[in-house]
Amino acid sequence: EKVKDSMRVLLPVLLSKSHDSYDKIRAILLYIFSTNGTTQENLDKLIQNVHIESDSDMIRNWKYLDVPVISSFVAQQHKYVRRDRSKEETFQLSRWTPVIKDVMEDAIENKLDSKDWPYCSRCPPTWNGSGAV
Repeated sequence: EKVKDSMRVLLPVLLSKSHDSYDKIRAILLYIFSTNGTTQENLDKLIQNVHIESDSDMIRNWKYLDVPVISSFVAQQHKYVRRDRSKEETFQLSRWTPVIKDVMEDAIENKLDSKDWPYCSRCPPTWNGSGAV
């Protein structure tokens, strides 16, 4: 049976004294995963009310794994644009291509956005593509 109001079910678990902080963090993460992110204000309230301020990085650091912890228009903007690989020859059992393949190919072709990839510097103008820089 699908849960209609997950926050109503989640709140008694989070406010309970019988659960330790790691179980509460897991519950908050499950809520975030199921709702595909939450607002910054909601996340701050949850962390403050559950008294897990010292462990809040465990929740916030999921953004580095491309999990939409904070759902907003700005967070959706930085999604990496994938290449169309429908015409490529693949193995029978392969189902997807990892994002790192697209990133590495763009780095080789010098097409990475300098805002998203500030440490991958542009190639010098004299570079002819014959070797690594």
